[in-house]
Amino acid sequence: MSAAPEYDHGELDEHYKYPVPPPGGWTADDLDRLPDLPPHTELIDGSLVFVSPQLKFHTRTMWLLENALLSQMPGDLEVDREMTIKLDKRNRPEPDLLVYRAEADTGIDQTWFKPEDVVLAIEVVSEDSLERDREVKPRKYAAAGVAHYWRVEKDDGLPVVYVYELDPATEMYTGTGIYRNRLKVLVPFPVDIDLTGINRGR
Repeated sequence: MSAAPEYDHGELDEHYKYPVPPPGGWTADDLDRLPDLPPHTELIDGSLVFVSPQLKFHTRTMWLLENALLSQMPGDLEVDREMTIKLDKRNRPEPDLLVYRAEADTGIDQTWFKPEDVVLAIEVVSEDSLERDREVKPRKYAAAGVAHYWRVEKDDGLPVVYVYELDPATEMYTGTGIYRNRLKVLVPFPVDIDLTGINRGR
């Protein structure tokens, strides 16, 4: 039997005290009250989820999609990266990108959006988020009424976009396409994105 692989997890900060959850777990409002949380901490089923450092692919994919959406979306919509959605008391996930109704913007101190204001949630899959992005988050986004969901994965160095649309009768997503090299859809608004652009200079 081969030995288990060894991983370098880095040195833990001995002075950092991880927050101990109260009975029943954390609530969505706790994310704004807990001090010194790591960046991009999410709340899933009352538990805090910490995000690992991301690969360059993740950053470049977000940049590519964000810029394309900004240039093609209608004026009554906005796009932001890494803002949370308060789905309910125990769930406040943070999509990598979200498109929302412009009237839902309350200013620079805003930290979350209501699900009914979110038109599209986008997750760029990382090694540590695979199950959350494929199973947990789309199930919760759909149940909360987020109409469109894109999951982006890496294949041969390029983004592949899996596109889903909400079936309101079942409150579940239906896959409407898998896009390689070029993403061209009509909903939630017409958008045409050259996915190979991830390799171009900024």
